[in-house]
Amino acid sequence: MHTPSRELQAALDAAQAAGEIIRSLYRRNVEVRTKSDQSPVTEADLRAEEAIRRVLTERFPAYGFYGEESGRHGLEAEAFWLVDPLDGTKSFIRDCPFFSTQIALMRAGRLVLGVSSAPAYGELAWAQEGAGAYLNGQPIRVSATGELGSAFVSTGNLKTLARSPGDWRRFGDLVERVSRIRGYGDFVHYHLLARGSLDVVIESDVNILDIAALTVIVREAGGAFTDLSGEAVGLRTTTVLATNGPLHEAVRASLAG
Repeated sequence: MHTPSRELQAALDAAQAAGEIIRSLYRRNVEVRTKSDQSPVTEADLRAEEAIRRVLTERFPAYGFYGEESGRHGLEAEAFWLVDPLDGTKSFIRDCPFFSTQIALMRAGRLVLGVSSAPAYGELAWAQEGAGAYLNGQPIRVSATGELGSAFVSTGNLKTLARSPGDWRRFGDLVERVSRIRGYGDFVHYHLLARGSLDVVIESDVNILDIAALTVIVREAGGAFTDLSGEAVGLRTTTVLATNGPLHEAVRASLAG
């Protein structure tokens, strides 16, 4: 493994601090409040983000910070952190281990570093631009699958896709053509994609904080990561097409019609 940069080490340390808090509150019947956007928030979300922000701002005080719970601060800086302290709060509340801490760094408009920590699931993935991707300390690589008929596809939230009859029909046509369709969701299918255990991830309803770190991890594992129209991931991205690379254009074209 490459020696982590100071930035990557800070993100790893921040994720570890958050993980300790999240583990201590998991399956503890924590109080759940509803935010203005109707999404749930718990003590674990709030305390984990505080811990992450403390680590990152102490080491890089000039960097901005965009957090799920605390909002946007200093995004005019050349570099800023993107943080979802507990992505999958609904799973956390229901004692389901499919939740994670997501920490990414954007510099000059490009995502350059990502850490995806799933403390209850037992996986820690990270990547920094130009240095490869790792899962639990081991280098990982996407699959070499090149035919749709052999492809394993996983989906997340597809509500917006389902509201469009044309889009939903094209998605159904794609399902007929691939080898397997599953719905692992959240961080899980991105980790599986990055380590070559599936080939395509499709989502139509995401927030950039959900996917920023995973974008870097999939790219550094050799894959491709865009929105469903093929555009690069940015702060306004709400859809995902992530693949092993060879399948990317075929899947994009199938969904575009």
